[in-house]
This record gives sequence, C-alpha cells and structure tokens, in this order.
Amino acid sequence: MNITIQPVKTKSELRKFIYLPAKIHKDHETWLPPIYMDEWAFFNPEKNKSFSYSDTILYLAYKNKEVVGRIMGIINNRYNAIHNEKFGRFIFMECYDDQEVAHALITAVEDWAREKGMIKMVGPLGFSDKDPQGFQISGFEYQTSVVMVANFEYMVRLIEKEGYTKKIDLHDYLISVPEELPKLYKRVYDRISNKTDFQYEMIEFATKKELKKYIVPALQLMNEIYAPIYGFVPLTEKEMHDLAGRYIPILDPHFVKVIQVGEKVVAFVVGMPDISAGIKKSKGHLFPFGLIHIMRSMKRSKGIVLLLGGIKPEYRNNGVDVLLGIKMLESAAKRGIETIESHLVMEINKPMIGEVEKVDGKLIKKFRIFQKDL
Repeated sequence: MNITIQPVKTKSELRKFIYLPAKIHKDHETWLPPIYMDEWAFFNPEKNKSFSYSDTILYLAYKNKEVVGRIMGIINNRYNAIHNEKFGRFIFMECYDDQEVAHALITAVEDWAREKGMIKMVGPLGFSDKDPQGFQISGFEYQTSVVMVANFEYMVRLIEKEGYTKKIDLHDYLISVPEELPKLYKRVYDRISNKTDFQYEMIEFATKKELKKYIVPALQLMNEIYAPIYGFVPLTEKEMHDLAGRYIPILDPHFVKVIQVGEKVVAFVVGMPDISAGIKKSKGHLFPFGLIHIMRSMKRSKGIVLLLGGIKPEYRNNGVDVLLGIKMLESAAKRGIETIESHLVMEINKPMIGEVEKVDGKLIKKFRIFQKDL
C-alpha cells in the first residue's frame, strides 16, 4: 500500500485532521468526542497563544488517497528554555491498527524535530499539561471523562515498536462520596476549627460571577506550585483569562473552593460535573441542540471531575488539604454526587496520592508519556 505524509496547509485539510478521530473511533464505546468549537479554537494561532512561542507541524497520513492517520509535532520553545532542554513533542496521534502508518507518522515528526535541533521526542504531550497527554495503558473498560484521552489498546503497541519507552505514568482515581466524612478528616477538622489563632478563610461560591475576582490569584498560585510538574508551562495573565473563559461556562461554582489568608490565596480546588454523557449525545457539536444535552447532563450528573488544585508549599501538612477535601465532599453530598474522579495524578506525586488513598480512592486508569532519543 502506498502511504504518503502531507503537512496540513489548508482549512479543508485541517477539517480532515480535526474530524478523523470520529471515523477511527466510530465503534469505540468509551471514546468521547471533543467539543469541536474548542478544537477549531485550539488549532487557531490567533486564539491559542501557545503557538506564539512554539514551533508546530500538523501531518496527515494518506493511503490510496484516503486519510488514515494524523499527528501534531510541537517544540515548546518557552518550556525548553526554562528547563534547558532540546525536546520535541508529539500529540494528537491517531491511526488505525497499522504499523506502517504509525511508522510513517512518527518518523515524519521525528525528522521535523531533528531538523530543528531537537535531541529527544516525548509524547503524547501538548503545549502544556493542560492539554491532553499520554496514551491510556489500562482501565479501558471505563468511560472517558472530559479533558482526558481515549485510545485503542493497540496504540501502545504501535508506539513501542517505534522504539519509544516510558517517560512517566499518570494515574486516574475514582473516589466514592461517603455518607459520612472519614474519621481522620473529622479529627483534623475539629482540631483546626478549635484553634484560637485560626487564620484560614474558606471561600465558597454560589454564582459564576463571584468566581471572577479569584481567577487570576488562583492561577498565579498554580504557576508557582505547578512549576516542578513535568510538562507545565507558566501561564501569562492573558492565558489565564483564556483558560477561564474556556471552562467557566461549564463549571458549577459550588465545586470551586478557595482558601485565603488575609487577602492572599493559599489553596484552591476546581471541580466540574462530569458532562461526558451530554458531550457523547451531542457528538461534540454545541448547535443546534448539543448545548442543551450538555447543560442537561451537567444538572443530572452523579460525578465530578477535578480539574485543578493546589496548596502553597508553606501551608501544606497543616490541615488545609483536609479543609478543601471536606468542603468538596460536603458540596458533592448535597448535590447527590456519588463519585469524584481525580483527573491525572503523576505517579511521583506522593502527597496527592496519599490524599486520595485517605478517602479510599480506587486507581481506575493509567496513562503513559513516552520518550525516544533522536
């Protein structure tokens, strides 16, 4: 079979790139389509400022003139400069179970990165850890939730045959909302609450409007505490507002918690209702009726997905984590929420894993970022 790899140059080719996964995954029961309006914005350099500090390439694979695969290459110059690296990245790799196509796709991106002076490829990894990352390596029986990837098991075999090995694994946990708070949480909460010099102020929200003044302070804190996380790139203030604009429409303010000391935000957690059922029913299209399906699933959802969270280092290990956990569990119980999904936790993030284990979190999925020397 004749396989050709071509860079995406036209809007028509970009459309093929964006919609190819729907064809590949048409019989994939646990796959979740993207929200296509977000996809078009993501691949638009005028709307996605990450393009301004990155070199990128999009490739399509053709076999007998039919599109059978895609891949994106990224060189995040800002991240490489901060970490003194010469790494290229691949992301959005999709193809059928065909080693020749996988080889052609990954080779094209490797050659592109090598020509630009890169010495290693890592991926799947986007502009930052806020983009989809990793190939799923376990837990294929579970439904994909929003902001996570879903690939067929064969993708792991295909990439490993191209010489890629493990860089790091990411874990996804499922926590059942208990009828009563764990005893450990109760003890810590009572101890903190009885302190005469209690200095923490828990901020909870009833409306999205109330969230706005805390967006930049919370994301500035995220910039500080996420710096050591693999793949993370600090956000500019413009990017903070762009990120907020993307997610605020689908956030429930009751599942956002902020702790401050004086006027300073020292901890926060952001969760959102699992809207995967609505996205699936809408097939990724907001109009004409997709938005109705998504909003309806938001109200009916029995699950929460955690998106972001963190605690300023000097305030860790003194009960702040418990305060956040208790308030999130209380809000979940009031709404009839049955489960909380942790989103992706790096296998080396022992403090976070410890918090999840305190509430009997169950490891349900693993995702892997791969690497290869060029």
